[in-house]
Amino acid sequence: MRSNRAKTRAGVSMAATLPLLAGALALGIPAAHAADHPSRDAIAGTKPQWATAKADKGATSDSTKVNARVYLAGRDAKGLAAYARAVSDPRSPLYRKYMSAKQTQTRFGATKAQVAAVKSWLKSAGLTVTGSTQHYVSVSGDVAAAEKAFGTQLHNYTKGSRTFHAPSSTATVPEALQGAVLTVTGLDNAPHKANHADTLPPPDAVFKNSGPFSTYFGSNTATTLPDAYGTKIPYAVKGYTGKQLRAAYGAGKYTGKGVRIAITDAYASPTIAFDAASYAKKNGDAGWKTSQLHQALPGTFTRTTECKASGWYGEETLDVEAVHAVAPAADVTYVGAASCYDDDLLDSLSKVVDNHLADIVSNSWGDVEANQTPDLAAAYDQVFQFGAVEGIGFYFSSGDNGDEVANTGTKQVDTPANSAWVTAVGGTSLAVGKGDSYQWETGWGTEKATLSTDGKSWTGFPGAYTSGAGGGTSKNVAQPYYQKGIVPNGLATANSATGNRVVPDIAAIADPNTGFLVGQTQTFPDGSQQYSEYRIGGTSLAAPVIAAVQSLAQEAGGGTALGFANPAIYSRFSKNLFHDVVDKPTGKDLAVARVDFVNGLDAKGGVAVSVRSLGKDSSLQATKGYDDVTGVGSPAPGYVDSYRRH
Repeated sequence: MRSNRAKTRAGVSMAATLPLLAGALALGIPAAHAADHPSRDAIAGTKPQWATAKADKGATSDSTKVNARVYLAGRDAKGLAAYARAVSDPRSPLYRKYMSAKQTQTRFGATKAQVAAVKSWLKSAGLTVTGSTQHYVSVSGDVAAAEKAFGTQLHNYTKGSRTFHAPSSTATVPEALQGAVLTVTGLDNAPHKANHADTLPPPDAVFKNSGPFSTYFGSNTATTLPDAYGTKIPYAVKGYTGKQLRAAYGAGKYTGKGVRIAITDAYASPTIAFDAASYAKKNGDAGWKTSQLHQALPGTFTRTTECKASGWYGEETLDVEAVHAVAPAADVTYVGAASCYDDDLLDSLSKVVDNHLADIVSNSWGDVEANQTPDLAAAYDQVFQFGAVEGIGFYFSSGDNGDEVANTGTKQVDTPANSAWVTAVGGTSLAVGKGDSYQWETGWGTEKATLSTDGKSWTGFPGAYTSGAGGGTSKNVAQPYYQKGIVPNGLATANSATGNRVVPDIAAIADPNTGFLVGQTQTFPDGSQQYSEYRIGGTSLAAPVIAAVQSLAQEAGGGTALGFANPAIYSRFSKNLFHDVVDKPTGKDLAVARVDFVNGLDAKGGVAVSVRSLGKDSSLQATKGYDDVTGVGSPAPGYVDSYRRH
């Protein structure tokens, strides 16, 4: 399971002391504003790619309302990116020389004079300032005022079956602002943004797994079902628990003690405290201590119907319980966004950074790269860079649709996992054997065939592709320095001869067929709300698992924050600290049998029997070395200890 955001998403420059500044541009920093007129600077990326001449339906009415955010570049945007790189690179003399949130804002944030100048310009164009933070100024007004402010015309364009307005040319800002503006979002209104507030709905409808199950991988063979790949196959596990995952990923004696982990999602489960406590008690995890689980929530929630708010409850529950299962002593703060839209999710990420709520941030949400415009990418990257300077690392699930072709018709990666400033977490199918022994992992990719009516064969075996770990090569983000020499050239140059970012960076358990047991209050057919447990997966499981493992590594290192972790992760690639995950770890094709309730609750509606083949991730392949399903692999025994100070 993985949640999609709205698609239904006076400092001295460090340039003099950091000669590798040019390399920072390979980390996805927006290109410098290019003046297209003596008195105005262009803001790159503000005209969407879908706003083409062919799709143009004419000018937008002057009276149409526009809500926009003007993100502030701060005192020294290039210096911010350079310092974020230096403080994250084990080879740099500034490695782990983090700043506090206040120091970071003082050094790199916007000045009062910059904020005042931006507000004055926006007001002079006829826009109304509706809000302001240390990161942006929000405005509203009609199209005529927006066109005056941003030096462009808004036109209506067809996008799929709908029509949206967008700039007909790149937006510009007055040169007199002297680079105070990083980017502008909201000049296009795709997808549509509602503004009303709602109360949160009750928990989602109940879902339960049917048996038979295996208690560990291979413990229960489906002897009465047809063979697959020439052999009998085991039933899927009931769902792994913390003890099994800790053993698989080399947790050892570490518990995450003294480490703070934040989890961001949209909305907030009304039963999270009860569910998390019940799950820990029932499944052998350490009990939650007083004040170990916190919540940081907005004043109101919006767009609850459009974003399917109750569906996010399960996401939050999975993330919280998975983190605690692997790192039972870590402090956990859940930061809920007001909706599934980018503006609100950005606010949640900024809340973590501005208040330094945690050193490690798990994020199990995203969208396809084609839906993210460069203006939003710039806003996200700025938050990630501020976080890196403070020693905060962000971990994003890589997606649950493989190469996205079956889902969108186009081969592409997911975002924000495509950002070169975050750790993208891919997924595996995990086999934990008797005695919690690690057996193997494959890249997560599933093909499904159902049992024939006579029960003697699998119909259309191995069946159609259903889901798998997201990965591949970005079309928009340049190859970051830390991937060079490790990511195969064939992957890096798949979309450009100069090389692009490849996803993911690291991986962990994600396959729902070898998934994690989770406990959640759900709504039953009689209307009652009851706690129940079920097996689940997705890279939205892998992300909190890796975040938890990173907390163990931070503890092993004496508590010093790991910060933006990718340079340190890739520096360990050749040191036998990762399970090198491949699609056929035993040399043969692998599969499990599943029996599911047709109605999702009980056998009254019958059961459906299927075979799920493992290691079949669309066009992506888990191979020896780095690959675009599992990155450098999953943490192996020794990985956590490698962060110890010697």
